[in-house]
Amino acid sequence: MDKHSSGKMKPAPLSVRNGPVDDDDDDVPLHMNGNGKRKSRSSIGKVNYNESDSEDGRLAKRPKKVVSDSDDDVPISRKKKLPPAANETAILGDSDDDVPLNAKLAQKRKSIEKEAARDAKTARAGASSAKKPTPKKAIKEESDDDTPLAGAKGKKRAANGVTGKAKSNGVKKEDSDSDAPIRKKAKTVPKAKVKAEQSTPAKKGAAKAAPVKKAKKEESEEPAEDDDEEEYRWWDAPKKEDDSTKWETLEHNGVIFPPAYEPLPKNVRLIYDGTPVNLHPDAEEVAGFFGAMLNSTHNVENPVFQKNFFDDFKEILGKTGGAKDAKGNKVNIKEFSKLDFKPIFEYYYAKNEAKKARPAAEKKAEKAERDKLEAPYMYCKWDGRKEKVGNFRIEPPGLFRGRGEHPKTGKVKKRVMPEQVTINIGKNAKVPPPPEGHKWKAVQHDNKATWLATWQENINNQYKYVMLAANSAIKGQSDFKKFEKARELKKHIDRIRKDYTRDLKAEAMADRQRATAVYLIDKFALRAGNEKDTENEAETVGCCSLKFEHVTLREPNTVIFDFLGKDSIRFYDEVTVDRQVFKNLRVFKKPPKKEGDDIFDRLTTAQLNKHLSSYMAGLTAKVFRTYNASYTMSTLLKKLKASDATIAEKVKLYNDCNREVAILCNHKRTVGASHEAQMEKLGDRIKGLRYQKWRNKLMLLDVDPKQKKKKGAEYFELDADLDEAWILEHQAFLVEEQRTKIQKKFEKDNQKRQEDKEKPMPDKELKQRLQAADDLAKKFKKENKTKKVEAEGKSPTVDKIESNIQKIEERIRTLELQAADRDGNKEVALGTSKINYIDPRLTVVFAKKFDVPIEKFFSKTLRDKFNWAIKSIEDEDGWEF
Repeated sequence: MDKHSSGKMKPAPLSVRNGPVDDDDDDVPLHMNGNGKRKSRSSIGKVNYNESDSEDGRLAKRPKKVVSDSDDDVPISRKKKLPPAANETAILGDSDDDVPLNAKLAQKRKSIEKEAARDAKTARAGASSAKKPTPKKAIKEESDDDTPLAGAKGKKRAANGVTGKAKSNGVKKEDSDSDAPIRKKAKTVPKAKVKAEQSTPAKKGAAKAAPVKKAKKEESEEPAEDDDEEEYRWWDAPKKEDDSTKWETLEHNGVIFPPAYEPLPKNVRLIYDGTPVNLHPDAEEVAGFFGAMLNSTHNVENPVFQKNFFDDFKEILGKTGGAKDAKGNKVNIKEFSKLDFKPIFEYYYAKNEAKKARPAAEKKAEKAERDKLEAPYMYCKWDGRKEKVGNFRIEPPGLFRGRGEHPKTGKVKKRVMPEQVTINIGKNAKVPPPPEGHKWKAVQHDNKATWLATWQENINNQYKYVMLAANSAIKGQSDFKKFEKARELKKHIDRIRKDYTRDLKAEAMADRQRATAVYLIDKFALRAGNEKDTENEAETVGCCSLKFEHVTLREPNTVIFDFLGKDSIRFYDEVTVDRQVFKNLRVFKKPPKKEGDDIFDRLTTAQLNKHLSSYMAGLTAKVFRTYNASYTMSTLLKKLKASDATIAEKVKLYNDCNREVAILCNHKRTVGASHEAQMEKLGDRIKGLRYQKWRNKLMLLDVDPKQKKKKGAEYFELDADLDEAWILEHQAFLVEEQRTKIQKKFEKDNQKRQEDKEKPMPDKELKQRLQAADDLAKKFKKENKTKKVEAEGKSPTVDKIESNIQKIEERIRTLELQAADRDGNKEVALGTSKINYIDPRLTVVFAKKFDVPIEKFFSKTLRDKFNWAIKSIEDEDGWEF
């Protein structure tokens, strides 16, 4: 892929994401000859690949002028804003050195891509050899089953109706030449099963006439009456011939609507220009939305948020009779600045605090009541199986916040009524009744849809859906197909890269733009991007929708991207590209193009995906991100050697790999407001442990003074950053912490006695217990004065104290690893890549290989979501992406 690059240039791609942009003389307008008129994006329908624009108007006839390297070709930057400060977007490095991880990853990409090309050739060779007919002699030696299985184990699996060489979705080492999942190969059914099914009467009444065992698929469709039902291992089941039909029977109980609005007490009112006003409950509810979130200054101090809220508030006031003072006189609310929401905020804040302070028994009783109410909605019957429903609650009304600089932030999200909700359910199932006095918008029986209910929200007019939970079979199958699609791309990636590298010099402008876009998507994990309705949505873009101002060029081959990406997160990246790509982008930015014009004006996302599908069915630009993330993670994990490392060190090694993939995929996040406080708190915990370690060392001297000579005076010195002021503060914290624990324990014990109808303990008991905290304070005071620490514990010995010191040191190392990990991840969203782009089976393989509990990587929710990945390779030692 480097053969088109100049030998003097740096290898592409090299990324210095978030690095500084030199403020040099290169940032001047581009002067190039020609004035060919560009087509607008809206005019793109069918692309004429024989027609193109260039410096002289027709690229096809004079391609050399397009790729000529003129000194007049100067990069352009019309941006008024400066690049982010170094402290805003510091380059992330790993814990070992200061070399940026993204730069390190760029250096590894060439070897990873070469390995990918080898794997692709091997995979295609294996796939082609698998299609060759089996020799007759070999057929005779096979069993009567349609699919050859090895030994007794294979016969047993064939009897159960499952074919293939492996129990799981993974491919064993001997099958690694074929990337098609085993379950996809298992289309044939054992003859014994076929005969049994043929002999089974079709009618229900004749079921007893055929005393045969039910097939696995039939068993899975039996209604499940309790939580102890057998797990539905869909990844072991034969693949359905018709994937479009999602279910045969579907039963559910609909949705839960949010509770009705509770009006404010009479003494709590919105104040306008110093006058408390009375509002209709509908208008009062909207005022409460704003008042309840006064502590969210990021939103309520946003001028756009204020304007949108006030416009909607005035509209509701107009519909509900407006505002009135205590005497019933109308108050004309005209200016937002005269509104005072503090009484409303204070009311809701006090209400929330009181709710938090309730006794544990009251909270427990409320939760039990809520669980009882929600229980009928939590599960549905999907083809007779009990499946968990994901979001069965209708979203309550409130104020829309949006992400980034959303133009509709602050607008009122209206209450959803049953008349807006469409129910999807089986034909023979009982339709859930709507709330009393209401009716559903519609009831349908679409077995090709996977949603249970839908409605349209009023902000962006988007449809919201009630779907099955993440750990359901239907969601698991969707994830499985996504990652298998990415694995299938392994067979074709070398051809795709070879073709787009060749087309970077294509005569037709449309071909050249498409090749450049695929290059950027593949190398830098740019999202394809779709056109936005900028009046109603935040102006976020992707590769195909890049504008003139989003790309700045700097000779000889540096490209600077600066735009709002997904979720309105700023994408800023300075990358080194192949020289030909740089030349192409320079041509795509050629005058008369200006700010607001598309870079790829002859390419749409639909056209790009249609081209990619010619290599592989279902291939889209999004699959590249999943493939690159998973393949890179697989390559990095293979090279890890951590046999002697601790669990914490192994977890950090995994997270370091995950971080590299997240940087590759541009999974960035803004640094949270609480990050510094969290890091400071973690640092205090580490310092606290070091203080405890020092105290234990002094205890050694109390038990055996000879240890000072034996270990040396330096061993017993206090760490430099643990000064006297910090120690006094920490000691006070430890005393107060113990006091708080004693008080909470006392209250909890009394609460339990009250539940058991026993007499509560007197305050005298609390005073006696608190004496322990007072004793600790006296102990610290004595230690500070004498500079000696008395040994603690029962029968303290040198061995016991040294053992304690060793345990404290291990805890310090663990926390230091966590601190380094957390600080390294402050601008990188590890969860996005781990959950959505890295094949979860890679994580399971790592956990098995290095004997790390899977709980260290997947929370309970993720373990449920990726249950198929965990279970499907339980017996697979050789699974590879």
